[in-house]
Amino acid sequence: MAKNMDYFNSICRVSRAFGTTLKKAELLDLIVNTAINTMNGKAACLFLADREKDIFVPVAQKGLSKNYLHSSPESARKSVKTLLKKGYLSIYDATTDEASEHQEAKKTEGIASILVVPVIVHDEAIGVLTLYTETPRKFSKDEISFLRALAEQGGIAIDRARLIEHIHRNTKLFHDLSVGINASLDLRHIMKTLTVDLARSFKAKGVLVRLVDADSKALKLVASEGLSDAFLNQDSGEDAITRNTLSGKTILIMNAAADLTVLNKQLFQEEGIVSFLSAPIISGKETIGVLRLFFSSERGFYDDEIMMINAFAHQAGLAIQNSSCFISLENNYKDLKDDIWSHRSWF
Repeated sequence: MAKNMDYFNSICRVSRAFGTTLKKAELLDLIVNTAINTMNGKAACLFLADREKDIFVPVAQKGLSKNYLHSSPESARKSVKTLLKKGYLSIYDATTDEASEHQEAKKTEGIASILVVPVIVHDEAIGVLTLYTETPRKFSKDEISFLRALAEQGGIAIDRARLIEHIHRNTKLFHDLSVGINASLDLRHIMKTLTVDLARSFKAKGVLVRLVDADSKALKLVASEGLSDAFLNQDSGEDAITRNTLSGKTILIMNAAADLTVLNKQLFQEEGIVSFLSAPIISGKETIGVLRLFFSSERGFYDDEIMMINAFAHQAGLAIQNSSCFISLENNYKDLKDDIWSHRSWF
């Protein structure tokens, strides 16, 4: 009963602590420290998912040497399926059990038993929490329940911290890119700035902008970043995806190699493109072009990320409109100036 009260009090303390800090690094350290201190562990490590690489990587640990060799990130990702079915994974002797990788490293590190639980948010495993002991231990139901509860509370706190970081990052991103777009009236400079900044900010393999030619009504490439000439020359942009984008729809292709609407799949494979997003560039009530972001791995998007990219496309449309107005004013001014000089020549 006393031990159960310890677990209950620890969960209460850590829940209060989670509510007082929004810094993700502090949250991660708090999770591993609580696991060690409450369960008398030797060490603990928290792995979180890297969405782009589809692997789990260690983000916080305590009690392990710098040279300790963790299981491969791919193995950590695969183990989640087992964890989700059973709710946990326990290894009594990590130095001999076949389920344990790098047994010699564990022996050198002084690790005996291991308990692993998933970190779940919105029914999705975003990581795993691992506890290590220096003496062999058969983990009780209460111990397993506590570590699972800690991982669950930690997952909620991490998700909240990520959301706040995400909002701050997107706000700064929108400000910085808007400043860059509106810093010039030169159309090609504006579009080049947009493609470079978007590629860097969204970690895209490449970005391109095509605008509708006023005379031919064909799409013309005006700026690109990170894409080969071979790809740009062969990808004309004349396909169903482009037509849908020009009708005002934002299209996300998760896997270009498997999507039926992608015509030249080999071209995308040779360029190393897996996912891409196609957004309309709108000026007033008219769609005047297409903005595309390409990624080398399967890439999903949060709704606010898609909204953000659409906002940049609208900003680009506004910048194009401003540039066109400026050019028109310049031409009108020149014509007026020429007229004045021609009238003066009469006298």
